[in-house]
Amino acid sequence: MITSLMGALPGSIAQGLIWGIMAVGVYLTYKVLDLADLTVDGSLATGGAVAVMCMLNGMNPYLALVAAFLSGMLAGLVTGLFHTALGIPPILAGILTQLGLYSVNMRIMGKANQAISVVQYDLIVSLRYIPHACILTLVFCIVIIALLYWFFGTEIGASVRATGCNPNMARAQGINTNATKVLGLVLSNGLVALSGALYAQYQGAADINMGRGAIVIGLAAVIVGEVIFGKIFHNFALHMCSVVIGAIIYYVVIAIVLQLGLETTDLKLFSALIVALFLAIPYLKSRYFAQTGKKGGNGNA
Repeated sequence: MITSLMGALPGSIAQGLIWGIMAVGVYLTYKVLDLADLTVDGSLATGGAVAVMCMLNGMNPYLALVAAFLSGMLAGLVTGLFHTALGIPPILAGILTQLGLYSVNMRIMGKANQAISVVQYDLIVSLRYIPHACILTLVFCIVIIALLYWFFGTEIGASVRATGCNPNMARAQGINTNATKVLGLVLSNGLVALSGALYAQYQGAADINMGRGAIVIGLAAVIVGEVIFGKIFHNFALHMCSVVIGAIIYYVVIAIVLQLGLETTDLKLFSALIVALFLAIPYLKSRYFAQTGKKGGNGNA
C-alpha cells in the first residue's frame, strides 16, 4: 500500500496545486471579503469550458487561460451586481449565477463534455506528465500569490480588505463598498476559472459537472491551511500560501483514504466531514481547551 501511495503522491500534489489556485479565490471572498460565494461551482466549469473550446479552435493555450480568467471575472461581475445593485443576499446571488452558468457552459461546449488530447494539442499541463505539471502549477501559484500580495498592498486592494473587515467603517472613510465587493468577487471568480482551465487541461476534458462540490474543496483548503498554519503565518502572502498547502494536504489525505479502500462514491461525504471537522476545531479549542487553561490559571493564582 505504501508503494502505491507513493506512486499516487505526485498526482495528488499536482491536483492540490491546481485546486490551490481555486482555493485562493475562495479565500478572497470567504476570508478577505467575508462573503459566502457559491458561484465557484459554476465558474470553475466555465473556465474549463472556455479554455478547452478556445484550444480546440486553434487558440494558444496561454491565451486560452486568459480567456478563461476573463470569463470567470464576468461570472463574478454578475454575482456582484446581483448582490450590490439588486440587493440579493450574496449566498443567493451566487446560487443564481451558478444555476445560470450551467446553461451557459452547455452553450459554450455544445454538449455535456469536450475532450482535448495532449497528443494533438500543446497543453500546458497534463496527467501524462505529472512532474512537469507539478513544476508549472507551482510557478503559477507563486506568481499569483505575488501579484495578489502586491495588489492588496495598493490603495484599491486595501479598500477591498477594509470592506471585508468593517464595511461600516470603510464607508465612513469614503470607500465605495459596493464597488469593492464587486471587485473582490470578480477577482475571486477569475482565479477560480483559471484553476478550472488548468484542471480541464490536466484531466484532458472539460465537463459540465467538473465544478460540482468545488466550494467544499475550496473551503477545506482554506480551513485546513488556517488551522495548521494560522498561528505560524501572519503575513498576508503566507496566508495565501497556507491555503495552497491546505489544498495539497486535502488531496494527499484523499489519496491515503482511497488507498485504504474507501469507495470513490463516498468522497463527497468524506470531503464534507473534513470541512466540518476543521471548522469545528477553532470552536472546540475556544470552548473547552481555553476554559481549561483559564481554570488552571486561576487555581495557580
